[in-house]
Amino acid sequence: MKVTEDLLKDALRYGKAFTKFGKTAQYIPELRAVNQYYLGVCTIDLEGNVLEAGDTRIPFTIQSISKLASLILAIRDCGADHLFHEKVGVEPTGDPFNSIIKLETKTRPFNPFINAGAIAVASCIKGADADEKFERFLTFTRKLCDNDEIALNQAVYESERDTGDRNRALAYYLKASGILEGDVEECLDFYFRMCSVNVTAHDIAYMSLVLANHGIDPRDGEELIEPQNAKAIRALMLTCGMYDGSGEFAMTVGFPAKSGVGGGIAASLVDRMGIGVFGPALDEKGNSAGGIKILEYLSEKMGVSLF
Repeated sequence: MKVTEDLLKDALRYGKAFTKFGKTAQYIPELRAVNQYYLGVCTIDLEGNVLEAGDTRIPFTIQSISKLASLILAIRDCGADHLFHEKVGVEPTGDPFNSIIKLETKTRPFNPFINAGAIAVASCIKGADADEKFERFLTFTRKLCDNDEIALNQAVYESERDTGDRNRALAYYLKASGILEGDVEECLDFYFRMCSVNVTAHDIAYMSLVLANHGIDPRDGEELIEPQNAKAIRALMLTCGMYDGSGEFAMTVGFPAKSGVGGGIAASLVDRMGIGVFGPALDEKGNSAGGIKILEYLSEKMGVSLF
């Protein structure tokens, strides 16, 4: 079945029934106050056709979806072999995204999408300080999302910085283990900022489209990600992109996606389209409750599960 505006509206109605079962991210004050009933879905195909339903132009902070952009930059800067052999693994953990447990038995973080792994990846991005790293990240994210207006949400950044003690614990543990490169506080400042960039469902749909198109920006043909690295990132999205709910998501939806506690989900249908979903009411795993149901609905109706 082909995606249509009516199909998106039906998926949105289905997803809305589940927003009441979720809560906004309670541990970040600025996110706690967001309207939990926002919900929207956007698709962009390889021909540039855009379909939208619901709250697709409401800005929200990118949070862990930023780990896609930072991972691409780190691969560019230090190479995939070094990154995946020396800094992070590629396996799911089965633990919450902010867990420290595995670091005590296995120094290298299991994958780049848990917080420990993302902090290690952030430390590999080149830049004299947090300012330079963030400017590179912001420029690249704007290109990936095809939106030059993307900017930092200062209030969320300050909220993350002021309440980020668990991430500080992870970072110092990584530094003591020889994984994290450079100054810990500079790395953390960059990490908090990259998670606090404002995007929309439309923005992350375009980012997902680039990944679905093997790393090529369909608008101008520029290679933003080497095809083999885009393939690796999509594989990681499928196995690790939805925190410790990734296995269930693979069963019920069945295509690569990356979520964030701001309520976004970026999903890629290879050679077809990118999907961006926004719904800040989160389930117990930290994923958008309504957003997952939208993707489940689309997967079933369109028959696009990889399995």
